[in-house]
Amino acid sequence: MSSVRAIRGATQVGENTSAAIDAATRELVSEVMSTNGLEPSDVISIIFTMSPDLDAAFPAASARSLGFELVPLICAVEIAVPGSLPRTIRLMAHVNTEAKPSEISHIYLHGARSLRSDIAQ
Repeated sequence: MSSVRAIRGATQVGENTSAAIDAATRELVSEVMSTNGLEPSDVISIIFTMSPDLDAAFPAASARSLGFELVPLICAVEIAVPGSLPRTIRLMAHVNTEAKPSEISHIYLHGARSLRSDIAQ
């Protein structure tokens, strides 16, 4: 029986450009989907946040180009906590899946692996 699960992920972007944000978002979303054996039709919604130093593009636009045209997507600015990891894109995807919580792979790429070394793939 399918259940609703949340999947977390994050990546660090090399620079604040539209191309860099697009490439990083595509990589992150693709890795979350492939690692968890998901298709866009399994996704209920995705919330993207970016650190305040990223403002050159919307991650949701990049996700839409990967086949998420019918999935509700939203972007927001992450809280500007002093000393937090710069140039970071985060996501929380809500999905329908047969996987148990212990079988979900949360994806942390590049410098963002340091955010959750306990669960980073």
